[in-house]
Amino acid sequence: MNPYTTVSKNDTICALSTPPGIGAIAVIRLSGPKAVSISNLLFHSRKKNYFVEQFETHTAHFGNLATDNEVIDEVVLSVFRKPHSYTGDDIVEISCHGSEYVQQRILEVLIDYGARMAREGEFTLRAFLNGRMDLSQAEAVADLISSHSKVAHDLALMQMRGGFSQKIKDMRTQLLDLASLLELELDFSEEDVEFADRNKLKALIAGIISEMNALASSFSLGNVIKKGIPVAIIGKPNVGKSTLLNALLNEERAIVSDIPGTTRDTIEDMITTRGVTFRFIDTAGLRSHTTDTIETIGISRTYDKIKEASAILYLFDISTITAEEIEELREEFRDHIDDPEKHFLLIGNKTDLMMENPPHITALFDLETIFISAKRKENINLIVDRLVSTVKAANIGDRAIVSNARHYDSIMSTLHSLEDAATGLEENIPSDLVATDIRSALHHLGEITGEVTTEDILGNIFGKFCIGK
Repeated sequence: MNPYTTVSKNDTICALSTPPGIGAIAVIRLSGPKAVSISNLLFHSRKKNYFVEQFETHTAHFGNLATDNEVIDEVVLSVFRKPHSYTGDDIVEISCHGSEYVQQRILEVLIDYGARMAREGEFTLRAFLNGRMDLSQAEAVADLISSHSKVAHDLALMQMRGGFSQKIKDMRTQLLDLASLLELELDFSEEDVEFADRNKLKALIAGIISEMNALASSFSLGNVIKKGIPVAIIGKPNVGKSTLLNALLNEERAIVSDIPGTTRDTIEDMITTRGVTFRFIDTAGLRSHTTDTIETIGISRTYDKIKEASAILYLFDISTITAEEIEELREEFRDHIDDPEKHFLLIGNKTDLMMENPPHITALFDLETIFISAKRKENINLIVDRLVSTVKAANIGDRAIVSNARHYDSIMSTLHSLEDAATGLEENIPSDLVATDIRSALHHLGEITGEVTTEDILGNIFGKFCIGK
């Protein structure tokens, strides 16, 4: 049974809201209709004759948390009264010492006095059910908690504040008005009356389709910001790919050897620098002929990673490369070089082995090559600079960006319904059929914000939250 089908808003729930374990302090959260009354029985303010029931909202108070038989701890108790709280219900937060015993004992006492343990994400679920936020904002809370970089943090914060959901609601309002006019026509079908100007309807649907396409296109950016921007390090065997990975990560993550073909499989690791998370992927060396079965599999996986990557670092040995090889390289990766969705960076490695500049160095300048010595960690910062600049160039700003796969699926379903409606208007099909397509689009948009939802969707979303949030 889905536990979220049995959730009762009349229960008072409690949970530890800080990470479990020993720390300086811990915060235990209590929310629901009995939050204040339970706290009133257990909290004893240092001010005489001053009780929790008298405390004003958004205030903090120092005192003891105690039963009739024991003093559990000295705590700071904060009160947030409904509806001006995170959940929309009364909330009491108890800041206690970080002893595991103290944390567990307070939870036991709260349960003894009428609360129950909260499920994963149940505080945020209540905020959604009480209209404090819509479903996309609730999901942004989880993204904010798990964000590892400034860019991911900024994106989640913008979505949590309603930037994305407001855009969805605006489009849904326009479609509702449109559907209402079309369905009004059905009431007067015998009189052959048109309440909606067909040219205006076509223009409106075309405009919304354009906006939905922009949202759908933003998913590739939003997804990599959320999960880390994948950067594939590729090149021929023994050009220093593993050494570069170690230099970028500033640790010995990959095995380095002078023997070609040492890296047989992909190696991945993440770093966050200047507010951006990158997922670097060291790959097997590319060569056209090998008799090693395992190396062949590794090369195949390298090409798979090239397809997945948002940025590609093509590494070559500057001390040995020829003019012919440069032209071959240019032709081999022409599609990636000219693809605006892929950032292709040429990296000339082993500058420490160069006795003099090769005669074809000008061609490398034309290709905006970055010259480094991975072994000496020279100019590694130039690679990072270029990668960070590609993210900044995306100009996230305040524009709505889709970073959630569930939202992307709903947007694509909405697009299909709107395209069917647009086709119907062009072919002058009956208004009731066009209205059906628009109602379908409304349904899919409503799934994003939670205006249309099921218990299974709620369980899937909030079941991924931590307990206490």
